Amino acid sequence: MAVSAGAAMRLLSACRTLASGLVFPAALRPTTDWRACRALRLGPSFHVPSRSVSSDDKVTVHFINRDGDRLTAEGKVGETLLDVVVNKNLDIDGFGACEGTLACSTCHLIFEDHVFEQLDPATDEEMDMLDLAYGLTETSRLGCQICLTKKMEDMTVRVPEAVADARQAIDIGKNA
Repeated sequence: MAVSAGAAMRLLSACRTLASGLVFPAALRPTTDWRACRALRLGPSFHVPSRSVSSDDKVTVHFINRDGDRLTAEGKVGETLLDVVVNKNLDIDGFGACEGTLACSTCHLIFEDHVFEQLDPATDEEMDMLDLAYGLTETSRLGCQICLTKKMEDMTVRVPEAVADARQAIDIGKNA
């Protein structure tokens, strides 16, 4: 099913608005759950005009990198953790190689138990990619599938010591 760029932009914009907690007038309310919007990936050249973001719409996230460095960044509610890493240009080697299309496992992250318990369940597609990830734990998820919420304020996620790109035979570790 082909979707026009205009229709895709409206859907993605509506998804981000829903994720941020804003309420649509009934006539404009989308018929789909905003979580389904995560599957809508249109590539790096696709641009959605952003609305102004208040500090209430931002979430601070801490990443523990492969070498043990702590990287801290702010993301917008509704963005994925992959979006945060890319948009804030965080130095995490090889992270998000497939740009969030669920074609690799390079955005594999390990969550703290109390945060992991609050996440939506992983899809079958995400589980298939996680099966290919190094250092898989009970609290592993793909960053491209986790959308920020206010409940995630000041959470810490850990990047595994090694990563495998399911699309290639390339392994990236902390000594790479």
